[in-house]
Amino acid sequence: MRSSAVVSGVLAVLLLALVAAGWPPLLSLDRSVSESLHESAVAEPGLARLHRILSDWVWDPWTMRALIAAAVVLLWRRRERWLALWLVGTSLVAAGVQQGVKAAIGRERPSWPDPVDTAHFAALPSGHAMTAMVSCGLLLWVLALHWRETWRGWSVLTVAAVVSVLGVGWTRVYLGVHWPTDVVAGWLLGWSCTAVAIITYRRNGAERDARGVPGGKGRRMGETH
Repeated sequence: MRSSAVVSGVLAVLLLALVAAGWPPLLSLDRSVSESLHESAVAEPGLARLHRILSDWVWDPWTMRALIAAAVVLLWRRRERWLALWLVGTSLVAAGVQQGVKAAIGRERPSWPDPVDTAHFAALPSGHAMTAMVSCGLLLWVLALHWRETWRGWSVLTVAAVVSVLGVGWTRVYLGVHWPTDVVAGWLLGWSCTAVAIITYRRNGAERDARGVPGGKGRRMGETH
């Protein structure tokens, strides 16, 4: 977990630096992929409409935040208060990092004469991709703490989470509102934030929750996973 947090963080910083510096090979690749996908979206309005539904409703950041909010309420009622607060705090920190990077780099979104969708504010990183990575990562972690060894539906949820994270990134590029590197940066930053949150909870939060969970269940979960 620690290694993945470091690697994703380093790769994210490197990618941000290359984009900010305007490295021609990377920007050329961005343009080439985006133009190809945009042509497909313009030629297939029905498919573009489906992508908008997935992007703006099913995998929208507010949908992800609603899922986190539901998990927070459940954990609070189970007296796992620190874990609940960890979810809230991680989501807020990730949102702050996202907005801070957007403002600092100020990358322009793709511009098309015949757009199939619109979005506002700076492009890098993709808020949809980053929010999906953080939210799905946190939710899978919480589910793993409680039910991974006993619930047969775990693999289905894992696949759903992976499809959501990858799918929302695809829709943003397909709809022409993000460059591919915006999405990749969102994934990298999102996983880095999630991994750091999990590591720090294991060190500082699990024992606190154990005091509020009958039989010390919270501590055992924090230590064994």
